[in-house]
Parts: sequence; structure tokens; C-alpha cells
Amino acid sequence: MAARARLFVIGGDAAGMSAASQARRLRGPDELDITVVERGHHASYSACGIPYFVGGVVDDLGKLIARTPAEFRDRGIDLRLREEAVEIDLAGGRVRVRGVDGGGERWEPYDDLMVATGAVPARPRLPGADAKGVHGVQILDDGVAIRRLLEERAPRRAVVVGGGYIGLEMAEAMVRRGLEVSLVDAVDQPMRTLDPDMGAVVADAMRGLGIKLYLGEPVEGFDTGPDGHVSAVRTADRTLPAGLVVLGLGVRPESALARVAGIEIGPTGGIVTDRRMRTPAERVWAAGDCVETRHLVSGAPVAIALGTHANKQGRVAGINLGGGYATFPGVVGTAVSKICRVEVARTGLNEREAAAAGFETLSVTVESTTRAGYHPGATTMKTKLIAERRSGRLLGAQIVGEENAAKRIDGLAIALWNGMTVEQMTGLDLGYAPPFAPVWDPVLIAARKAADAVEADMRSGT
Repeated sequence: MAARARLFVIGGDAAGMSAASQARRLRGPDELDITVVERGHHASYSACGIPYFVGGVVDDLGKLIARTPAEFRDRGIDLRLREEAVEIDLAGGRVRVRGVDGGGERWEPYDDLMVATGAVPARPRLPGADAKGVHGVQILDDGVAIRRLLEERAPRRAVVVGGGYIGLEMAEAMVRRGLEVSLVDAVDQPMRTLDPDMGAVVADAMRGLGIKLYLGEPVEGFDTGPDGHVSAVRTADRTLPAGLVVLGLGVRPESALARVAGIEIGPTGGIVTDRRMRTPAERVWAAGDCVETRHLVSGAPVAIALGTHANKQGRVAGINLGGGYATFPGVVGTAVSKICRVEVARTGLNEREAAAAGFETLSVTVESTTRAGYHPGATTMKTKLIAERRSGRLLGAQIVGEENAAKRIDGLAIALWNGMTVEQMTGLDLGYAPPFAPVWDPVLIAARKAADAVEADMRSGT
């Protein structure tokens, strides 16, 4: 009988467990041994749900866990929590593993290696940054620690450092918990993935929710009390008292282990793979937040940490590891977020990114309502489209509004994916009923305005 092949997976969340599960569906335990190591206390969970667990929207931690270790083991996947990979030996086809809580080290052999190490939160190198009460948000353990702090210390004030997606969502969690919330950012607007005019709408909405914004103020350090717990955040202009600090400065690919092993790392800091999620290293695969992928609008490599990408990439890798064939084509950069009643969405390129990619652009912004204006509950929303001059090809879109606004970005993402022009978009057959949209959906209004701008530009000959 032929020896069973050995698949070793580093990382037990979205990408790693998707890959392991798909490989197992295609190859049974008599053909393939699958071992997964995960350094945290949990695997196969929704990291995107952490702010809602912290804010009390989701009370049961177990609801964020898709499958338990026992469920994976029942399927013939040896999932080992609180174990971490510390070295990859490409020449020897093995991984050095150690127990996080002790237990020594050992070498694990592999025939195929799956790297799904995820991302790590950016942490500033500032005085007091390692104080108790200063938290990044990346894994489920982070959410558990923050919620425990809220319940045990009952802080009155929280400061969020950084105004990206996690910063906004954690600010909402603190508002829901009844804390006084301040947000500090070195840049002059929240949500830098939006253009400044749309970012200003988000900022105004946040102020309307009682969140104090201190923009254009880099943090200089964190003060601590006698017990070593954070007590304040310092900028050049002020000191903000805080019983809890949440870092929302973004994340970077956790690719150090791969880099040291000699696996190729791209300009974004993510691991380089092909469309099948293979790295240039023999029999080494990678997926999830630790890899870079191709932006389908700009053509440039990007590292975008989202569970949607991680699950898809892990599935592709697992199908290929199981003997099938699948590819991951790339991304268009679609993302949505929410802070209390304010919904924010974007896809494709913003104006700054489009210019960097060499496009000449035209932009339009329209204000409309989420439902028929006469229908109860109708609220306003702003939609911005960015199109290429002359061709009219859609390059990007942004939405800021309230109920039922953000998910309209999906139709715009599909248009981007298929290379549609704004003129072609004016004929889209979108759903209409007064509880869901005006008779002219905001997407169609924006497309018509953009198409008119492209036509006027063509006539002007400039």
C-alpha cells in the first residue's frame, strides 16, 4: 500500500481551514493525512464578528465559531490549538513546531505545506504602546480580552487610534457600551480608502453620534497608571484620558515565517502565489491575509485583509491540493463597514489610486434616498462613481448612507468585475419597489450622471 501523503497547514482560521476542508472532501484519510497548527485558542471563527461581540450585539462567543476542533477531528483533520510554527525547512520538507504554553519543540514532515498565517495589527513603536489596556484587534482572543476588560474594569472613556474599518467598527462597539469615545488619526480624514469628499461625510456622521474626532494629530505616546494600565493617549496638541485604547491602524501580512524560509515575498509584504495559490517554492501553497493578490482594475499587486478573500483563496488551494483544479483571479477591493446607523462602502479605485495607476478620470457624486422618498424610513445616501476619461469604463465607486445603502456596492462591484462602462450601467435592470429603492435607483442616477460627464468631456475635446 502506498504511503499516505502529508499536508501540513500553518494557521487555523478562514484560509487554512477552508484549504484543509476542501482537500479532505477530495481525498479521504486513507490517502491524505492533514495536520493543522493554530497558535490561538480558537479556529475557524469569524474575525469580522469581533467588534459585534465586543459591543454586545453578539453575546455568545460560540456563535462566531463556524466549527469546533472536535468537528474537524471527526472529519479526519488533526487540528492542534495553542501550537505555532516557528521555522520552515524547505529543503528538508519539514516545519518546526512548539507549544505556545510549553511542551517543547518538534519537527513535523510534510509533502505539501499550506501557509495561512494571516495578518498582524500595526502597532506603533511609541512609549507605552505595550501597556495593559492597549489592544490590537485581529484574532478572537483579542476580542475576548477587550470584552473582559470592559466588564471587569468598566472604563468610562475609550480612545481609538486609527480611522480605518476596524477603527470605525470598534468605535461603534464602544458607543454601544456607553463609553465616551474619541478617535485619533494622523491623517486628516477617517476611512482613507475613500476620497476626501466622501470621508468628510463619514466624519460628520461620526461627530453626530457623539464621537470626538482628532484628525491630523499623530499619537506621540501612551501614559500609564501605577498598575501599568493605560491611562491616556498623548498627541502633540492634547492628552486624552482613556481606560481602554483600541489600535485601528490597519494590518500587514504575517509573512515573516515565509520570508525567513526563502519563500518569495512581494512588494506589498505578502507572499507571492500564482492563480492556483502556489508559491514559487516547491510544494508550498499560501492563502488568506498573508498573501498578495492582483487588483483586477489597476493590475497591481495588493494585500487586502478580508475574510471573503481568505475563504475563497483557501478553497482554491484546497481543491488543488485535493487533486482538482481551481484558480483565484484577483480582487476589485470591495469592502463595507458600519458605525451605528452610518454605512460605508467602496469598490475599485479611489481617485488617488486611479491616478497612481495611470488613469485619467472623471468623478461624479449624487445624493438620493434609500427608498422611495414618500416611503417611511427613507434616508439619504451619497454615491460616487469614478470613470476613465474617453472610454467611460467604471474604475471605482463609494457609498455613504444609512439603512440599505452599503450593499448597493455589490452591483457596482459586479460592473467593475465585468469591465462595464458607465453608459452600459445606465441600462442595468435593478430591482425596484418603494420599500427598497426609488424608481431611479441611486446607482442608475450616478451612472447616468457619469455617462453624461464622459460625453461632455468627449465633446469638449480637452
